[in-house]
Amino acid sequence: MFGDQRDVRLFLHLTRTLNFGRTSLECHVSPATLTRSVQRLEAELGRPLFDRTPHGVTLTVEGHRFRAYALEALDRWQEYRQGHDKPSGLVGQLAVFATVTACQVLLPALLAPFRAAHPQVRIDLRTGDAAAALARLDEGEVDVAVAGVPARLPESLLSRTVATTELVLVTSRNRAEHVLDGPFVLPHRGLVREAAERWFRARHRAPEVVAEPEGHEALLTLVALGYGTGVVPKLVLDTSAARETLTTVPVAPPPAALTIGLCVRRANLRRPLVATLWSLTTTANSPPPEGR
Repeated sequence: MFGDQRDVRLFLHLTRTLNFGRTSLECHVSPATLTRSVQRLEAELGRPLFDRTPHGVTLTVEGHRFRAYALEALDRWQEYRQGHDKPSGLVGQLAVFATVTACQVLLPALLAPFRAAHPQVRIDLRTGDAAAALARLDEGEVDVAVAGVPARLPESLLSRTVATTELVLVTSRNRAEHVLDGPFVLPHRGLVREAAERWFRARHRAPEVVAEPEGHEALLTLVALGYGTGVVPKLVLDTSAARETLTTVPVAPPPAALTIGLCVRRANLRRPLVATLWSLTTTANSPPPEGR
């Protein structure tokens, strides 16, 4: 193991927060102790791990490289320590990102084989805006993401399809007719927003967009309140608490379906935890694609 383990663990926490104050607080060390810890690692490596500017902290190229090494080394160290008691078991922590809907609908079946085979592994489950999922993965903030997959995935990432879902137009049951004339509530960014815009362009329409929330659940709330017609994955609509107040709007053809995948960084497949989860994930673990 390169460097003191405590220094390495503090470094890894800091790579997630990119905030010295937050890491100091959450790891129960003083800011000075954290700074000295990072400086020791940088002295051993002979290169800076972080760029510190008035606008914040970012990982250097060497910082990204050392983070990948440190994660793999800690995984292997934990595996070695437990080897006598559980020769086939893995230990450690796996950071997984998924939307609230994916957590409810996809993750239980997706992670069940891994959990059964390796119960000592802790799952650090994080949720948030679907549009940010792949960026958080590519930047090394999480190890695995369950997210919508674009037609062209970045070269640094790999994806395995776990589900597909239609995109549907949805509006409040209390709205009058002619809901296709607008106004519209669309996601602020991401694959669903891009699919909706392609759908409108194909019909030579420029929609009146009155709200652009960050998440699909927030979008459905605004639609239920009568702000306009929304475009969302059917998977989200089917699990929404607001679905009883909403109705779908039939259109032909609908916007293009969304592919949802288990996504990892190529480099992380050298890590035992990530490689094992990847190997245990097949389409059999997931719900079948939705019918049209």
